[in-house]
Amino acid sequence: MRASFEKIPTEATTSWTLLNRRLPEAIPFEWHHHPEYELTLTFNSRGHRYISNDVALYDDGDLVLVGPNVPHSWSSAERIDPAKPHVALVIWFSEAWAESLVQLFPEMDSTRALLAAAQHALSFSNATSKALRPVIESMVEQDAAQRLISLLTVLNRLSKDIAAQPIAAEKAAPQVIEDARIRRVLDHLHGHYAQPVGIPELAQMACVSVSAFHRMFRKHTRCTALDYIVRLRIGHACALLMQGNLAVSAIAEHVGYSSQALFNRQFKAQKGITPSQFRARHGHHFQPPT
Repeated sequence: MRASFEKIPTEATTSWTLLNRRLPEAIPFEWHHHPEYELTLTFNSRGHRYISNDVALYDDGDLVLVGPNVPHSWSSAERIDPAKPHVALVIWFSEAWAESLVQLFPEMDSTRALLAAAQHALSFSNATSKALRPVIESMVEQDAAQRLISLLTVLNRLSKDIAAQPIAAEKAAPQVIEDARIRRVLDHLHGHYAQPVGIPELAQMACVSVSAFHRMFRKHTRCTALDYIVRLRIGHACALLMQGNLAVSAIAEHVGYSSQALFNRQFKAQKGITPSQFRARHGHHFQPPT
C-alpha cells in the first residue's frame, strides 16, 4: 500500500512542531510519510505500530523516532484507562533544522549519531521513556522558547540511550506527487478504495484519455491503478485483521470484495500468507475494545 503524503503544519514563530493528540475513541490506521523526523510518545494506549515493513506491538510509554520519508502509522486496540483518551505527543523537525542545530552548537554533536541511526527508526528504552515523559508532557503548556529548551534536553537524553533498538525497516523513498491530476485521483482512491471504480472514471477525473491515464499513473506510482487499489484494500484489511475478531468474510466485504475467494487470493499474493494465517501471527494479542 502506498503511503499518503502528509504536510506537517508549521507556525511562523516556531522552527519545529509539537502536536498534542488526544483521541477518545481510537488511534486510527493512517499510513503516511513526510520529510520531517517524527518523535512520538504514546501513552494510555495499546495496539500495533507499523513502520515501513515492520509490524510490532506498542504499549504505554512507547517512544519512537521515525526518520524522514519512512512510511508509518499507529493503530490502537484498547485504552489502558477507559476513562481517559489515547494520547500521542508528536514532535516533528526537519533534517535541515537538525543539521543547523549540530553545526551551531558543538555541544549537541551527539545528536548527529542519533539522527543517523534514526534514518529508518529507533525505539527507545523504558528507562528513557519514563525519564522523558514528564519533560515531553510539560512542553504542551510551555511557550515557544521554553519548548525549544525542552526539546534540546529530550534530544540530548535520546542520544545517550545505549539501549535504544533500531527498527529494521526497509526505508521507502516515496516521491511527492506534484501532478495535481494524479494527486486528485489518489485522494479519491484513498477515500473510496472499497467502492467499485472503473479506469474510465479515473481517467475522466484526471482529464486525460484512458491510454494516457495508464501511462501517467504508472509513471507516478510504478504500478497500475488496479494494483494500487488492491494494495489499498489489502493494507486496510491487515489493520482490521489485527484490531479485532471481525470475520474474514466481513473484512473482505468491508474493504471492497464481493468474493471472499478473490480476497483470499489477492491477500496471499500480497502478503504470502492467507488472511487467517496473518491474523494468527499478528492479531491474537488483544481482545477487541468494547
